[in-house]
Amino acid sequence: MMIKKNASGSKEESGAVAPSRLIDGRIKELGDWRGKTLAHVRALIKQAVPDVVEEWKWRGVPVWSHDGIICTGETYKSAVKLTFAKGASLKDPKKLFNSSLEGNTRRAIDIHEGVEINADAFKALIRDAAALNGSKKKPR
Repeated sequence: MMIKKNASGSKEESGAVAPSRLIDGRIKELGDWRGKTLAHVRALIKQAVPDVVEEWKWRGVPVWSHDGIICTGETYKSAVKLTFAKGASLKDPKKLFNSSLEGNTRRAIDIHEGVEINADAFKALIRDAAALNGSKKKPR
């Protein structure tokens, strides 16, 4: 089986559907405020970390990675949940994290219909998460 990188930087197996296309499909399939919200945060993630890798894991969860998972983008009936793998280690001066606050590792942002996320604060959080992942890289 051959693995290659597609135009978005995502790794894919030849013959498999690219993760970026699966995410596009999820956004279209939702067809409501959740799809628009997922598309918006996806764009902010790509602005914050242009070489972010999009993945599709756990039977249908969009994942954004850079030297490890930055966050996942799950959609529920009443929220779009962005779970940061190492959120508990990130500073959150604008108090974007509003879910999964009790854990020692993860933190999440639940975005509900009609709620706008602070784009600048969100992009800073994404950049910090990518930097945290990069700081844990082992030298070769």
